[in-house]
Amino acid sequence: MEERGARAVSLRGWGGVAAMAVACALTVVFALLLPLSQRGGGGGDARAGGVGGGALTAGVQASADDCAPGVEGKEPERSVSRSGSAAGGAVQAIKDRGYVSVGVDQNSYRWGYRDPNNTDRSAELEGFDIDLAHEIAKEILGSPDKIRFKAIPTNQRIPAIQRGQVDMVVRTMTISCERLDDVDFSTAYFQTGQQVLAPKASKIDGFDDSLGGKRVCSAAGSTAEAALKQGRIDREIPADTDISTTVPNQLDCLVRLQLGEVDAVVTDGALAASQAAQDPTVELKGEPFTKEFYGVAMKKGSDELVRRVNQVLEDYRRPDGGWQKSYDHWLKPALGPSEGPPAPKYK
Repeated sequence: MEERGARAVSLRGWGGVAAMAVACALTVVFALLLPLSQRGGGGGDARAGGVGGGALTAGVQASADDCAPGVEGKEPERSVSRSGSAAGGAVQAIKDRGYVSVGVDQNSYRWGYRDPNNTDRSAELEGFDIDLAHEIAKEILGSPDKIRFKAIPTNQRIPAIQRGQVDMVVRTMTISCERLDDVDFSTAYFQTGQQVLAPKASKIDGFDDSLGGKRVCSAAGSTAEAALKQGRIDREIPADTDISTTVPNQLDCLVRLQLGEVDAVVTDGALAASQAAQDPTVELKGEPFTKEFYGVAMKKGSDELVRRVNQVLEDYRRPDGGWQKSYDHWLKPALGPSEGPPAPKYK
């Protein structure tokens, strides 16, 4: 993996981490194009064509018995076998175009964000997901810089893929049985679970009765929103837990929490830990109550591209492949030492 300073992509229009929280409250639901600042010549249109669309779906990470019979092994994190020479279709279209279009987050601390304190690389997008996106571009096109980023709100990830606005989404996206009806996923590149985030002084102690009468925020279309709804049905949380507050981007929930508009946030523990690192007045409450895996999402039926990305991930997981180095740099300060990436599961 090349040095981050040589790979970062310049963006326009967003402030720093402190200002970012305020800006997130005004986030629109449309994907924002993030132009690439060329450093080695060669431009290229930053737009990705495509028409159509589809409904957004979400769901909690399924257990081994939850997936429909069509999902092999009934484990949603299983994917098609890897291939280092996959060509044709979506792979060839990317090569012909000369860049890969990737949907990302631009306001998730240490996953996909801009560091306002980095004066040498102003306005650069960086983080764990961004490292992976650059690695995919490097392996498919020979250069980590042959990439175009689009900032996509949580609730627009699937529509952006279906409409052809991006080739793939690398944005802390949980693989679920429900989502497999709408998009294809790579093998898993990160394991996490839903957790509760609340002020340190709060008496909330996890996903339990302590949420009774409390206002809880989640991102629209996220597995957290689905988990909250299911939690009330299963009586894991009280019926009077107010789960009506949903936002386009998950970080908007942190803003609501800071403003006192909600009492707690439910989101992936990995994201929650990064938010706690941003705001020392909040903390994770209780243990993760689901088991989930992040994957790279791509258009339904694009097997050749999925196979190629799976090969990239196979190499990336190796001790010298870059995954551990990226984790140690971005996530270890908030999450602690890692046991390594999840092992791939193939159909």
